[in-house]
Amino acid sequence: MTAPELLSPEKIKNRASDLENWSVLEDHSLVAVFEFPDFANALEFTIKVGLISEEMQHHPEINLSWGKVALEITTNDRGGLTELDFLFAQRINELIKANELRV
Repeated sequence: MTAPELLSPEKIKNRASDLENWSVLEDHSLVAVFEFPDFANALEFTIKVGLISEEMQHHPEINLSWGKVALEITTNDRGGLTELDFLFAQRINELIKANELRV
């Protein structure tokens, strides 16, 4: 499999403008914080994020705390953002929108 292409700052800005819940951090990564009513819901979300990560073979930094999950995603082997990061963020947004979890 070919390594994904590193996105230019202009492409990052264009892709980010249509992406709910996520912010671009220094043109290097996408970050999002999701809040939940309790630890159990935050943990359930974290597990589902892990399953998506394994399916995509693309793994975010995950910070789980009471009622909150923070995610940061970047393509480490490319040293910045690629289309794969935006696809991952979209999958997480779809997970939230599917009403599978109480956010």
